[in-house]
Amino acid sequence: MKHLFLAVIAISLIATSMSPFLTSCVKSEAMTVVSPNGKISVDLKKDSSGKLYYTVSRHGSSIIDSSRVGLECKEFRIGNNAEIKAVKHSSFDETWRPVWGEESEIRNNYNEMRVEISELSPKMIEYAVVFRIFDDGIGFRYEIPEQENIDSITIMDELTEFSLAEDGVAWSIPWNHEYYEHLYEPSLVSRLDTVCSPLTIKMTDSCYVAIHEAALKDYAAMNLRVADGTRLTSYLTPWSTGEKVFTKCPLCTPWRTMIIVDKPADLLLSRLMLNLNEPCAIESTEWIKPQRYIGIWWAMHRKVNTWEQGPIHGATTDNTKRYIDFASENGYDGVLVEGWNHGWDGDWSAEGDKFSFTKPYPDFDIEEITRYAAEKGVKLIGHHETGGATINYENQLDSAFALCSRLGISTVKTGYVNLLLDGKELHSSQYGVRHYRNVIETAAKYNVMIDNHEPVMPTGIQRTYPNLMTQEGLRGCEYDAWSADGGNPPEHTVTIPFTRCLAGPVDYTPGILNYENPVPPYTRPQCTIAKQLALALVLYSPLQMSADMIENYEGRPEFEFLRRCPTNWAKTIVPEARIGEFLTIARKDIGSDDWYIGSITNSNSHQGKIKLDFLDPNYEYTATIFADGPDADYKDNPYPVVISEIPVKHTSSLNLNLAKGGGAAAIISKK
Repeated sequence: MKHLFLAVIAISLIATSMSPFLTSCVKSEAMTVVSPNGKISVDLKKDSSGKLYYTVSRHGSSIIDSSRVGLECKEFRIGNNAEIKAVKHSSFDETWRPVWGEESEIRNNYNEMRVEISELSPKMIEYAVVFRIFDDGIGFRYEIPEQENIDSITIMDELTEFSLAEDGVAWSIPWNHEYYEHLYEPSLVSRLDTVCSPLTIKMTDSCYVAIHEAALKDYAAMNLRVADGTRLTSYLTPWSTGEKVFTKCPLCTPWRTMIIVDKPADLLLSRLMLNLNEPCAIESTEWIKPQRYIGIWWAMHRKVNTWEQGPIHGATTDNTKRYIDFASENGYDGVLVEGWNHGWDGDWSAEGDKFSFTKPYPDFDIEEITRYAAEKGVKLIGHHETGGATINYENQLDSAFALCSRLGISTVKTGYVNLLLDGKELHSSQYGVRHYRNVIETAAKYNVMIDNHEPVMPTGIQRTYPNLMTQEGLRGCEYDAWSADGGNPPEHTVTIPFTRCLAGPVDYTPGILNYENPVPPYTRPQCTIAKQLALALVLYSPLQMSADMIENYEGRPEFEFLRRCPTNWAKTIVPEARIGEFLTIARKDIGSDDWYIGSITNSNSHQGKIKLDFLDPNYEYTATIFADGPDADYKDNPYPVVISEIPVKHTSSLNLNLAKGGGAAAIISKK
């Protein structure tokens, strides 16, 4: 990854003197730091008993009232009897290029306040609380350096609080629901129980806040619990024994983050979480490539094929070659195959330790398939379902990824379908975080990209390890195949961009064009076909699956959008957005001058007028629009799609008429 440093300027925010260095060693009791644009301000204060509290204000109005900071450890407590030793201020400004993403360049501009503290608790502890303030939010963390009187640390919980200045509407899911696969529900903050982050809150019509974390490494995931009123407290996911984190010095906790913006669209454009992660740790990244793929997957969910061996086994040599042929003919980069390896027979979710990740079933000739795929210019995408048996998987990691490397399998989808890892630990515990990181780092050694299902909630580590391409961690399209409640409601996909998707790329797997389902309970997607197209752009993933069976794409002109839509972008803008109601996103292809637009709505129809002022004023364009037909309706008539072409330029607008549960997609190309 290349970094383009525009400026690195150190300043004192609380004194009249200025320092030419990145880090200032000025000692001060004034503990205030403001954003580069001066709109967001953070104050850290110590009360008479030595407890530490911070506040956050924006435009002079309080966002976070007095809230505790600190850690509760078995060995000591910090933030309870603090003595401020030094306050150091600095600024930082760079523009860096991600390996892939929603923009080709990201600006990282913040002011930092580092408060160094000593505390007798019961022995002398040295630590720091570090705040970074961006124009669109804040991050803070705890740092404990190496010191003589501390070795091991057992964190029982954090004292971290987020005491909201007023109640607001929050969109959340329970912290302990399996794999985060739950519908986000709106509720007043004061009525919440314990929820996972990101927690998105509408505080006023002109203030939206999203609380999450960044750079989660060898630590427990942070959840949020309502203590009283609108005071949220940190609740770290525990080990089965009750402790939260086992660690040593030096320790840097994950960043506790808050995006604070004027409107919902700005939530989607914040890169605060990525900026709080470390730069790319992979020296050579040429092998990391975004891609569109198809797969032997939906047929299993529809009961047409099986994962396990038998008369309708899906992962056969002939069936895989059929998918490879289709991918090659239609410009797809990869073919996912699930159920190819030994271990699927029987109750695999309870017996995950029986999975082999190097031994294919007899009817799946992996050597011949990968040879054939290479001949056709297509990559086989591997699948490693573990059933949550992480010990069994880790024992095979090197041999499994070595096999992938030898056969040219550059992407692997991993899975952890079990409520507990190894029958014992929660996915978002420190145990789970350690395992997922081990998989990502080991895969990188073998030049393998990862699509992680049943993950811990993402926190931006794809900046550091960009081979972590995408993750599930939500109620995805598979629920439209078999869920007893009828599938994902239309509101779901206009809510998750402002909640789960703030955490990182999401493998939702859209692209279903045939809703026929002969299997009870006859579940099908609760949206129009045009919305299925738009989801491929709106729900960002650098690995984007067109999830339907390939025979359902044949003879469908609207399939053109799915097979052309890129997965790597130079620029993203959000012309209109309202949480749970409607959303339109426009993205510029990184490899051409083309723009792509996706627009979606909830169970209500929506009329959008999208200004095209982002287009180059020196050119004329042609817009190919895939829109809901005049009688389309997600409940009774989801299929009609009208495809039209119109000339446009930067002064034009697109009038998009979305049906109930509908959508629209467009490709805008220079003439």
